[in-house]
Amino acid sequence: MKFTFDRDAMIKEIAIAQEIITNKSPLSILSNILLIAENNSLTIKASDNTVKYVSVIPVDIQEEGRTTVYCDNFMSIISKLPSGEVEFNQEDLKVTINSLTKKFKATLNSQASDKFPEMGSSENLPFFEVPAKEIKEMIRQTIFSVSEDHTRIFLTGVYFLKNEQNLTMVSTDGHRLSSIDKAIANNVPDFPPAIVPTKILSCVMKHASDEGNIQMAVVDKSIFVKFGNYEFSSNLIDGLYPNYKKVIPESLTSSFAVYKADLKAALERTTIMVDKSVSRILFKVTSGVLKVMTPDSLNGNASEEIPCRYDGPDISIGLNYKFITDPLKVIDSEYVVFEFTPDEDDGSGERKVTKTVIMHSDPKEDYQHIVMPMNN
Repeated sequence: MKFTFDRDAMIKEIAIAQEIITNKSPLSILSNILLIAENNSLTIKASDNTVKYVSVIPVDIQEEGRTTVYCDNFMSIISKLPSGEVEFNQEDLKVTINSLTKKFKATLNSQASDKFPEMGSSENLPFFEVPAKEIKEMIRQTIFSVSEDHTRIFLTGVYFLKNEQNLTMVSTDGHRLSSIDKAIANNVPDFPPAIVPTKILSCVMKHASDEGNIQMAVVDKSIFVKFGNYEFSSNLIDGLYPNYKKVIPESLTSSFAVYKADLKAALERTTIMVDKSVSRILFKVTSGVLKVMTPDSLNGNASEEIPCRYDGPDISIGLNYKFITDPLKVIDSEYVVFEFTPDEDDGSGERKVTKTVIMHSDPKEDYQHIVMPMNN
């Protein structure tokens, strides 16, 4: 097996393979990448046994063949080389890397390609096309709300489904929920609702262009995604996703709007003093003013007042500040709206909010972020 490749082009492909590979896998072969040189192109495959990656790039082949090499060592070598052509030459289980612009040579051990796990084929699957920019936005608005609790594995992925003419993504950790609907399912065939691991979604969000379309297929217990010269696939998470619609209130009676930059800056300053073990902050809202406060802790406290659009009774909301700062990173509007229904007046002159709070953009877009308040 012998071929010549462009160093810069190869680095881009191997960097993605590194994102996929789990070096601590008990199957050491999964720390390797599979290289297949044929028909003047190089196919690169990587897997962690759950997520799989395939890329095809043009190379100049002198001798066709296939082998596997340890990904990190291969990447370390070529990343230190200057730009230009590099020769890959395999004889038996030895691979020689020669820079054609420097007098550099390195030898790597390889493993036989037949030890690499079979990755299956995506041919004849019912792929459908969706705008790349829209799918990336759907991922961006939901991926951060998944659970990190692996005892509830079904909450560690993003729920993906076709809902009439909409594609919907939902994520929740049991304390917050993010959802988005895009009216882009007009020509999308029906597919079973899927719980998609975040790893493949992160790859799509990071590496897909905003231009053009992405091809997707959801079949049996797997999802496939293709764009450019890349193909990603992943096992789906097994489990029954909770009925997320029950969490979304049909109507809320009150709301306030705040300038996003003001709120973001106020949170950055006040949460310096927050008790990180509980991450709790207080919103005190009066006519025209939002006061962001941290309760007393061993370190002290902090507060800041910022203007808001609100005309109603004084209210108090206890919130996990992380559940506010995360959506602020992805809400792309000048103002952010908080919707809620205050509790009944208890005679204190200040009404508490202890039920669902919804955050969204102003003007409202097709996504929303739902937060359960904490005890005031």
